[in-house]
Amino acid sequence: MNGQHQVKSGRLVKDKIFKALIICLSFMTTLPLILILFSIFHKGISSINWQFFVNIPKPVGEPNGGIANALIGTVLLVMLASVMSIPIGILTGIYLSEFKKSRVSWFIGLCVDVLQGVPSVVIGIIAYLWLVKPLHHFSTLSGAAALAIMMLPVIIKSTEETLKLIPETLREGSLALGANYSTTIIKVILPAGVSGILSGILLSVARIAGETAPLLFTAFGNPFINWNVFKPVSSLPLVIFNYAISPYEDWHRLAWGAAFVLIMFILLLNLLVKLGAKRWKVQF
Repeated sequence: MNGQHQVKSGRLVKDKIFKALIICLSFMTTLPLILILFSIFHKGISSINWQFFVNIPKPVGEPNGGIANALIGTVLLVMLASVMSIPIGILTGIYLSEFKKSRVSWFIGLCVDVLQGVPSVVIGIIAYLWLVKPLHHFSTLSGAAALAIMMLPVIIKSTEETLKLIPETLREGSLALGANYSTTIIKVILPAGVSGILSGILLSVARIAGETAPLLFTAFGNPFINWNVFKPVSSLPLVIFNYAISPYEDWHRLAWGAAFVLIMFILLLNLLVKLGAKRWKVQF
């Protein structure tokens, strides 16, 4: 009996040590994020005021400079990139999930995997050669095209993997009730996978929201508010990059404020998509 009790006690001790190790390692993985968020919040919150959001950048030494041009530019770039990439990404993901055994699907999947590993600066150079040089000027459109290319692999993969998890019984039931193939895909399969597809769209938007390298070759930046997609435009990553490497303290303050706004924007997107996914989630 004593031997069994000692063995049981030893197992309980090992179990507690293992749980403590898991908790410690989990905390270590989140610690860098906590420190980053704390640093950005501590240094960026002091720059946030009404003028910061409604004014454009002002010359060094003048007070009340803002990032209104970068905010509008970021919204334009993300919206245009989403319009370009989301329909193509979802349709490609549907094709890969429905015709997974065809040679065309294998080739497309290989291309998506390679595209996902291409550095963002290379995509920026490609967009420069495809759009900026033929148009002879930088533009919002070329920047959005570069970001759309970066969004595609994430949307395609998330759509494909989500639709593969949907039970075949849903498709068979829809077809058995007389629905055709396109109706089954649009009204049964896609709504069932809306949670995963939205998560993929969120991940793709989160990826491009902080990208700077492609925009240096395409959108270039603009100190003024611009609504014309055929002209250069500023963005939050460009403002952070340009102001952070400057020798002026005022611009450093604006860079921290822009970083704070960008992080809050990404966190808000995560929250909205989580709430939306929970509302539209289908239980199988």
